[in-house]
Amino acid sequence: MTPGPSGLRITRALARRFDGRSETSLDPDLRVFVSDLVRPYGLPLREDLLREGVGHSYEELAAGLLREALAEDEPVDLLILAFDTPDVRPGAPSSLALSRSVPGSPLAFAICDQGTAAAFTALRLAADHHRTGGCRRAVIVLAEQTALHYEPSEPVPLPERHAVVVLVCEEAPGAGLAVRQVTGSGSPEEAVRVRAEELGPGVEVVLGGGFDAEDLPAQPFTGLWARLAEHLPQWRKGERPVLLAGYDRRLGVLSTLTLP
Repeated sequence: MTPGPSGLRITRALARRFDGRSETSLDPDLRVFVSDLVRPYGLPLREDLLREGVGHSYEELAAGLLREALAEDEPVDLLILAFDTPDVRPGAPSSLALSRSVPGSPLAFAICDQGTAAAFTALRLAADHHRTGGCRRAVIVLAEQTALHYEPSEPVPLPERHAVVVLVCEEAPGAGLAVRQVTGSGSPEEAVRVRAEELGPGVEVVLGGGFDAEDLPAQPFTGLWARLAEHLPQWRKGERPVLLAGYDRRLGVLSTLTLP
């Protein structure tokens, strides 16, 4: 008998919030790095944050949670780090460093500059990579830290605490991750309603930040995914689909994920 189709599914999700700071927030190279980034745009540095050493390294935040999420006999083929708030490590990419905290020798890279859409993009790329036949287990690391070491040109939401969510995605029979991302001027609420109707009656809709212009979530990047980590076991026991949605107002990107 020919085996049926398979796809990547989120099988485990862990979330943690952290206090404190990383010693890399005091690295003098951080000031040089940020200065080079913002100089073409004329944005001032936050000298107080650089002087005090505020912020946390994504490698330090996520390494322990990755070791908790995966056993030694569970090799990873793909690791994607996604974030919105910049990391405070000015040296080697944290995605490559984090690949040493998981079994196997995964392809590792990071996604940024997409606002809250970056988390959905990471899941979409993992699903696409699985379809090439080169990925049976992927790990998505979603991270945010509280410090922005320059004055942005317009207000941006920052998290109240450092936070990390780890999503373990594994090959399983049946439909896999279904991610949609669209850019447009229409109502994101209406688009989510239409998508929910496509999935049929009984679908559970979970909204992230961005749909209400007055809504300022405490964890703008990881908050939705921390809810997934909390409720995933319950959702897996249920028989109705779950639709997670996020809207990035800065970029006008609506993203949805359907959990089969």
